[in-house]
Amino acid sequence: MFIGASLALLVTMCLAIARAVVGPSVYDRILAANMFGTKTVLFLAVVSFLSGRPDFLDLALAYALINFVSIVAVLQFVERRARNRALEAQNPVADHAEKGAADGKAL
Repeated sequence: MFIGASLALLVTMCLAIARAVVGPSVYDRILAANMFGTKTVLFLAVVSFLSGRPDFLDLALAYALINFVSIVAVLQFVERRARNRALEAQNPVADHAEKGAADGKAL
């Protein structure tokens, strides 16, 4: 039963990787990466149970924390990049004037 669960987790991990590669938007790719991390934690827990080694549970917990922090960091980066692009789209003249002033050119 647990071997079947392990195989099912491996299949969903492969599907998550496929979604991360093919995903139409950045958010789909981030969601797929988060899903892959979650399935990895579950897989480590199942392997820990099957092998009778509780050491893997500590590894799974550490991986879950790293996965959470990295996903939050990537989402903040994407959000700030989108916000900066929106501000540049709203005020392109001021941005161009700042670049010209930095280059020593005036409008």
